[in-house]
Amino acid sequence: MNLHLMSAIKIYYVYILANKRNGTLYIGVTNDLERRVYEHQQSLVEGFTKKYNIHYLVHHETTSDIHVALQREKELKRWNRTWKLELIEKENPDWKDLITDLPIA
Repeated sequence: MNLHLMSAIKIYYVYILANKRNGTLYIGVTNDLERRVYEHQQSLVEGFTKKYNIHYLVHHETTSDIHVALQREKELKRWNRTWKLELIEKENPDWKDLITDLPIA
């Protein structure tokens, strides 16, 4: 593949953060997952994640289409809690922080 085309391809992430196993969840979208999780972990983002200490990445999905990412974020936010927990546990049964690969409490 052409290097110019490769650099033009964007990756978008739909992600779920948690404050603990089976705890409070946050769903978001970003084009830079490491940066965004860092901002949440360092409480640089005012609002829900800072208020409830939601810092652990427990699930993420990727797409190259921002519209698909935004639609998926809205879809996940409409899901009931049980479905969200099942989604996390399907790919991350030990509830590891996917940034550090360490289990969360």
